[in-house]
Amino acid sequence: MARAKARIVLIGMVAALAITAGCSGRGGEKERTIESYSAEEIYKQAEFKLETKRKAKEATKLFGEVERLYPYSEWAKRALIMQAFAYHKDKDYENSRVAAQRFIDFYPADEDAAYAQYLLAISYYDQIDDVGRDQGLTFQALQALRTVIERYPDSDYARSSILKFDLAFDHLAGKEMEIGRYYLKKGNFASSINRFRVVVEQFQTTSHTPEALHRLVEAYLSLGLDNEAQTAGAILGHNFKSTVWYEDSYRLLTGRGLEPKLRGKNWLATLYRQMIKGKWL
Repeated sequence: MARAKARIVLIGMVAALAITAGCSGRGGEKERTIESYSAEEIYKQAEFKLETKRKAKEATKLFGEVERLYPYSEWAKRALIMQAFAYHKDKDYENSRVAAQRFIDFYPADEDAAYAQYLLAISYYDQIDDVGRDQGLTFQALQALRTVIERYPDSDYARSSILKFDLAFDHLAGKEMEIGRYYLKKGNFASSINRFRVVVEQFQTTSHTPEALHRLVEAYLSLGLDNEAQTAGAILGHNFKSTVWYEDSYRLLTGRGLEPKLRGKNWLATLYRQMIKGKWL
């Protein structure tokens, strides 16, 4: 295996020298242009720059030359998916998406179509860095990851996409929590309740749900809405009794002579009844 790898590197080096240096300086021969090389030679030079020299930007240009000079060839198809990969490696996510989408459009039945769709998805996902950023990329990542999962359910990329989907979903809930906490701290209880409600109703499978319920207890108590606060505490106790969030909510409620219990007719009461029937929503 080591010998085979060495041969690949050697071929790439030879191609690199041939394309970059050409044949000038010998007998008055003119330097060869990129058009005079075969698709395989250009492709291997691009591979060499990507794998050995780690020059992703130069590799993307050479992969593009393969497609330009030898369109619809097998080498052009291989070069297009590699160009998408090289763009992603260079953190040029927009061009990575463009190349990946072109591959999907041109070769929808190809075995690498699943990888192209996965590259398109992670080009969004890898731009999600912290909860303070705009969430448009997160929604796009979720949509693209869902496409991988639904279109290629038996692929390795589907399994990876499921994990990333869950993390991105949790990320969105984290954004709602961040805004909700801000409103709560500022005493804008109605706005904070709206944010925490979104987490409880739309992101109930994420790790943020116990805290969201506790924050609802806090906000409703601050507004004097005891029925809602008690019901939020009851839901918290039913699903997350062993958490510190339930302990804090229980302390808040009992400190006011209240208890976690279904009370009144409100959105939380409806949620509680659905939950008791064996359904979270």
